[in-house]
Amino acid sequence: MATGQTPSVPLEEEAGDAALRHTPWRKRASLSSVAIIAERFLHDAGFDRGPWLAVALAGGIAAWFTLDSPLPWVVAMGLGFLLALGAMALWRGNPERERLRSSVTSLGIVFAAGIALIWARSELVGAHPIERPLSVELQGRILERIEQPAQDRVRLVLATRLPDQAEAIKIRVNLDIENDFAEFSEGAVIRLQTRLMPPAPPMLPGAYNFARAAWFEGYAATGSVNGQPELIEKGASPGLLAPLQRSLSEHVRSELEGSAGSIAAAFASGDRGGISEADEDAMRDAGLTHLLSISGLHVSAVIAATYFLALKLLALWPWLTLRVRLPIMAAGLAALAGIGYTLLTGAQVPTVRSCVAAMLVLGALALGREPLSLRMVAIAAVFVLLLWPESLVGPSFQMSFAAVIAIVALHGAKPVREFLNPREEGWLRWTGRRVLMLLVTGLVIEIALMPIVLFHFHRAGVYGALANVVAIPLVTFISMPLIALALALDMVGVGAPAWWLVGKSLDLLLAIAHFTASQPGAVKLMPQMTGGTFALFLLGGFWLGLWRGKARLLGFVPAAVAGIMLLLTPVPDLLISGDGRHVGITGEGEELLVLRDSRSDYSRDNLLELAGVTGEPVLLEDWPGAQCSAEFCAVTLERGGREWHILMSRNRTIVPERALAAACDRADIVISDRWLPRSCEPRWLKADRSFLSVSGGLAVNLARGEFTSVAQFQGEHGWWRRGD
Repeated sequence: MATGQTPSVPLEEEAGDAALRHTPWRKRASLSSVAIIAERFLHDAGFDRGPWLAVALAGGIAAWFTLDSPLPWVVAMGLGFLLALGAMALWRGNPERERLRSSVTSLGIVFAAGIALIWARSELVGAHPIERPLSVELQGRILERIEQPAQDRVRLVLATRLPDQAEAIKIRVNLDIENDFAEFSEGAVIRLQTRLMPPAPPMLPGAYNFARAAWFEGYAATGSVNGQPELIEKGASPGLLAPLQRSLSEHVRSELEGSAGSIAAAFASGDRGGISEADEDAMRDAGLTHLLSISGLHVSAVIAATYFLALKLLALWPWLTLRVRLPIMAAGLAALAGIGYTLLTGAQVPTVRSCVAAMLVLGALALGREPLSLRMVAIAAVFVLLLWPESLVGPSFQMSFAAVIAIVALHGAKPVREFLNPREEGWLRWTGRRVLMLLVTGLVIEIALMPIVLFHFHRAGVYGALANVVAIPLVTFISMPLIALALALDMVGVGAPAWWLVGKSLDLLLAIAHFTASQPGAVKLMPQMTGGTFALFLLGGFWLGLWRGKARLLGFVPAAVAGIMLLLTPVPDLLISGDGRHVGITGEGEELLVLRDSRSDYSRDNLLELAGVTGEPVLLEDWPGAQCSAEFCAVTLERGGREWHILMSRNRTIVPERALAAACDRADIVISDRWLPRSCEPRWLKADRSFLSVSGGLAVNLARGEFTSVAQFQGEHGWWRRGD
């Protein structure tokens, strides 16, 4: 080739370069590269479509709760279908991309289906609340009776009609136990004088949303009964399960008194109404509350015990052993025991969920397959979400499945499998390895549950892993078998010794709870976890639980970001209830300052939880930094390098408008449970009844000069009603 002559290029290469330089072809090449990388990642990370379909369904349901109106719901559904259609069009006819195409298509469709599912559920079962508080005489039929002797009351769920209304509604009222009679059972018609309220929205941002729970329960109102109800018509036979459940609970409490008897009744019948508040608090702060709720642990214990006993006893019958596969028969008997226990204990959502998961495990055992897998967990989750999609946003669903996913993911990890592999060793080393694994499992479960517990309850037991190492085996292998034995011996009148042993085991459980809860630093308070922080924690948890190999370690990234965000989230300086009556002030020492001495435990506990403070609150009028008269309290707070002057009304006494206007002019924030005139114009925020009826409760950050409201997180869902 002569110097300076252009080298020759094959025509095929020139054509290929020209094609790639053309924009559509470059996009096609880029998309192909992305698809190759995605396929390789899915293969290396052990992608299993089943669990991710459950995540997509849950994601659609969560999107409906998070988005605020029908238009975004429709748009989100459209995006899900668009994703599915795009995958089908882009990779159609390409067998190398079949796995990616089918996965993306199914995930998009299931996400959209989740939005449609919860939307339809809300429209079908949601009950619009009554317009305003009422004091009225009603006649209604009892649908459900819930006994709560620890609170000296009985809760009655009634179907009734309000005066001048033709449509029946469902209400829930509290009846003092002294006014209760056995005839007030399911199916009975009673006449009663009641005070009814619309189901309460969250008192403060981040507080429990009873209005949402009541919407899906179908309650149009809740309230209390004044005086003695009158029996109009005796109920027909209430069926077998409700009387049996109450009879069993009463029998257990008659055989075993005190706190131990109340907990034994909860284990035997699901009736938690007799457990005292002090014991409930101790179990919660020790991380043992899950033991009081009939769910996975209890159902699994009943089914496992039945399966083991059936397998051993049936093996003693040679004729049957030679003709029937004993694991199948034992699984059938265990399934019957699990279903019976679920029905007996009230068939609540957590119990049904656990029962379904246990049925799947029994099916796997009968077929000789792996009993615990993420696919089994996914099937159980989808079953529950199809029946009760609203349970997704409740702590029970989240905690149950988070714990199970953590257990399955941990024991599916290669290092753990190698650690637990059988080997030649003495019984002491064998026991030591399993005790260590039990401790590690408890620790992993506590870490997995911590964000959920903090998000919903704003406090969590730090030593729960250690307490559960002792408490779970105690309940599973000692207390529950002893309760079953005692009930069996009661049939022939010799159950007293077994009940004595039950009492001792449950006294030990309570001692563990109270001891753990009383230790320094046993409770971690975290009042303000935002929805975004919680979502990052969940993303990290799913990533760690559902992927395999090194890819799962990427889940620590969103979890770490969420942890940093959580630590940087400030505690609000002011907490203002939705009715303007209750105000909490933080940052002035370790105690919470409150405007009123509330007789309501609900109001006081909400203020303490959202402020991240323990102990009794201090009245503002007793604090040296406040100036209080009969009508108002004024306080000056230093935040963000400046002084904030706050004026709060204490009652509804009429104040001369000119004096009120002058006081408002000197204040940055005015808070009142009544409507204030237009002449009251503070420098920044006027949180009177008119404003709060629209915004709901407020959490105010003075250093940033901003606030969040309950209304920001409600949107146009049926349970939220804005004021006029």
